[in-house]
Amino acid sequence: MNLDILIFAAHPDDAELGMGGTIAKLVAEGKSVGIIDFTEAELSSNGTVESRREETAEASKVLNISIRENLKIADGKVKVNDEVVSAVIKLLRKYKPRVVFAPYFNDRHPDHIGASKIVKEAVFFSGLKKIETEFEGENQQTHRPYKLYYYMQTYEFTPSFIIDISEHFEAKMKSVRAYKSQFYNPNEKGELTFISDPKFINFLEARAKHYGFQIRKEHGEPFFSEETIELEII
Repeated sequence: MNLDILIFAAHPDDAELGMGGTIAKLVAEGKSVGIIDFTEAELSSNGTVESRREETAEASKVLNISIRENLKIADGKVKVNDEVVSAVIKLLRKYKPRVVFAPYFNDRHPDHIGASKIVKEAVFFSGLKKIETEFEGENQQTHRPYKLYYYMQTYEFTPSFIIDISEHFEAKMKSVRAYKSQFYNPNEKGELTFISDPKFINFLEARAKHYGFQIRKEHGEPFFSEETIELEII
């Protein structure tokens, strides 16, 4: 199937945290949206690979996305190499998204940086006919997405644009809370981490309000583009 939007994330929950509201909004508008996770987050301090798979399935259901795949790259080893770039090229040619989202290229977690670099290379090389790939035994046609945008994770940037997610903020937070093992839950005992600290959810909500205020809306999600964006004045 062809997708309108394809989102790449280093770990399950990254896409929800960075742009869960935008995903819910795009789906509500009738867009076909998919997520590709690079790892199964097996290095996470809390939860297991099995529990994370269940949580990912629940979050995907909340957002009503069309597809979700996992490349099963070793957690902590998301780095640019020919094998992983080729794998992403195959996915781009398989789903032919018009727009791709990736993590912002400077962040606290090295895997986020690695994922960003991999996607940027793959988006470019996917359009070159002399780079040949196969899927299910057949040669794939070239495909280069129209736009590559970056979503915010830990480190902030000056946004190129902000999406109003006011009507979809609750869906975002529901998808985030689907990852029960990762975020604060008074009924769960686990190791205190950067994201399991109860202040983290407060921060996530405050950030959405902060960027919403910048566009005079209740909640917003920021994005960055390395290219100039056309704006249609209505």
